[in-house]
Amino acid sequence: MTVFVVMGVSGSGKTTLGKKLAEALGVPYAEADEFHSPENIAKMSSGTPLTDEDRWPWLRSIAAWIHDHERGGGVVTSSALKRVYRDLLREGNDGVRFVHLDGSRELIAERLAHRSGHFMPPSLLDSQFADLEELEAGEPGWIMNAADRPEEILAAVLQRIKLAE
Repeated sequence: MTVFVVMGVSGSGKTTLGKKLAEALGVPYAEADEFHSPENIAKMSSGTPLTDEDRWPWLRSIAAWIHDHERGGGVVTSSALKRVYRDLLREGNDGVRFVHLDGSRELIAERLAHRSGHFMPPSLLDSQFADLEELEAGEPGWIMNAADRPEEILAAVLQRIKLAE
């Protein structure tokens, strides 16, 4: 079965699409934010970007969730900003597919300006865009326009899944 990783910078719509995709596919859903350590959350809350060293334990936890769900499938969110992070998430799991929600800095900044109740402050957006590496040839998945309505993105992803089967 396939585990889908809905990826992108904070505010790109990962949680919204991830929940909708999991529901449409009838598979478990996991929110990447729930895998962060209290130390990572405190660091981000204070406006300090995470380093690679901060992210590795978090990514390994997500990778373990992916491994645990490779038989039945699932959907998990993760910024998965760098190729090396995505390689870790796919390691030993040939069924992983990425859905990259790609949006302009202006669009994402506007969304973050109106979001409340999240530990990730808008001030960290530039650091996320600085780290972001687009999906490359050979990486399994699709780039979707984060500016589209969630229902449109979901329909496009489901169509791509159907075509890939």
